[in-house]
Amino acid sequence: MVHVLSSRILLRPADPERSRQFYGQTLGLPVYREFGTGPERGTVYFLGGGYLEVSGSTAAAPSPAVRLWLQVADVRAEYEELSEHGAEVLRPPQREPWGLIEMWIADPDGHRIALVEVPADHPLRYRP
Repeated sequence: MVHVLSSRILLRPADPERSRQFYGQTLGLPVYREFGTGPERGTVYFLGGGYLEVSGSTAAAPSPAVRLWLQVADVRAEYEELSEHGAEVLRPPQREPWGLIEMWIADPDGHRIALVEVPADHPLRYRP
C-alpha cells in the first residue's frame, strides 16, 4: 500500500513567467512555496486539497489527456472575474446532464481547466 502524505500536479510550461502570471494573477492561486532561481525557478500553488507546481520548461505541446478540475463555490462569479482578467474561456458556465455547473478555460499553454460548482441540490452535497 502506498501511504500518500502529499500530492501535486507538475506542469512544465513553454513560458514559465507567463504561466506564473496566469496561475498567480489571473486565477489568483495562493503560493505555497517557491524554490530555485532564474527564469525556470519553481512556484507551488495551493489547489484546495492539493498543489500545482509550475517549474522548468518544455517546448512540447500539452497533452490533451491532461486536464485540471477545480471546484469553486460560484462558477458564474468566477466566469465574470476571469473574463475581466482576460482568461481564455473555452466554454461559459452551464449545467451538465449530471447536475454540476461547469465552465472551461485554458492556461497559456492550452491546458484545459474545468471550474466546477456543486449546486446545493446535487447528490454530492448529501451523505447517507
